[in-house]
Amino acid sequence: MLVFAHRGASADAPENTLLAINKALEQGCDGIEIDVHQHGHQLLVIHDHWLHRTTNGTGQLKEYSFEQLQALDAGLGERIPTLWQVMECIAGRCMLNIEIKGVKDVQLVLDNIEKAQHALNFTLDHFIVSSFDHHLLRAIKEHKPDLKIGALTACNPIGYARFAEELSAYSVNVDVSFMDEAFVLDAKRRGLKIFAYTVDQQADLARLEDWQVDGVFSNGPGKAKAFLAA
Repeated sequence: MLVFAHRGASADAPENTLLAINKALEQGCDGIEIDVHQHGHQLLVIHDHWLHRTTNGTGQLKEYSFEQLQALDAGLGERIPTLWQVMECIAGRCMLNIEIKGVKDVQLVLDNIEKAQHALNFTLDHFIVSSFDHHLLRAIKEHKPDLKIGALTACNPIGYARFAEELSAYSVNVDVSFMDEAFVLDAKRRGLKIFAYTVDQQADLARLEDWQVDGVFSNGPGKAKAFLAA
């Protein structure tokens, strides 16, 4: 079962920062999940469009210039990184799940991925682009059919993973609170990978491994990897 560092190793460092990314790499994660918002022509790695939870700023991203955002403290002196800075930090050493949130121009994401393939030791297989916005995922597939997409859900739909299959997704990424074994079996019958978020408890890890879930997103990837190895 793959272990993705959720917003980096966010149990040990400020989420979605380069410090969290580096700690995730040190902990031997299989992949790293980050959140991306578009700000003009820049892609910023931050979970919320409001600033107060994860930085010393107030208000919304759109109310600041890029330079002002770069001056904010995202915890322990860390800054809000760009997608490219995160890619430079990882440099193809593990998979990268890019969750697109406030993004209007999907081509910006695709341009970064293509550039990373040429300059940073990534292959296309390193990347998964995920979102709760399934319209964006459809647009990604239309622009680049061979890029893996992950269809996110925070519920247990009547049709289980049917929506992800209809999007030609690589994976269906499900809130652990709503995942059951029937959902897992349905995803596998449809040829989909199934990932669970956010998984930090050993009992959940053991149950998901028993169900043959393909991967988890964990705030403490090192601890999750150690438990699964034992």
